[in-house]
Amino acid sequence: MIALVQRVGFARVKVDERIAGAIGPGLLVFVCAEPGDTEAIADKFVERLLKLRVFGDEAGKMNRSVVDVQGGLLIVSQFTLAADLTGGNRPSFSGAAPAPLGRELYERVLATARGRHAIVQAGEFGAHMQVESMNDGPVTIPMTLRR
Repeated sequence: MIALVQRVGFARVKVDERIAGAIGPGLLVFVCAEPGDTEAIADKFVERLLKLRVFGDEAGKMNRSVVDVQGGLLIVSQFTLAADLTGGNRPSFSGAAPAPLGRELYERVLATARGRHAIVQAGEFGAHMQVESMNDGPVTIPMTLRR
């Protein structure tokens, strides 16, 4: 599973001009399932995400998680994170899971996150989306979880 995590002051995602999900301060998470990924990997991903310490404490050090600060999570599927440019200038996305598996694991990530955290919003799998955010810091962290 590949992800790009951004600490944000706010984020929202639109589908067909309607807001599908929006958060205030928290984490904007772009996530891509890979062909060998499983529900166990999706669960481990959520566990790591909820424990990721990227929010400042009283001393300004990144020692707090999204749970600690009661921030929001906006989780957006993004198969383009699996882009491979080794064959030229046009990316190949063969490193992304097939759509049925990608959808299943994205929904698993959402369900697990919603079961463990109060503020979870989402984009729509397979939809053309517009994402707006204000990166805070900026803090942007790539995450990769494998078997």
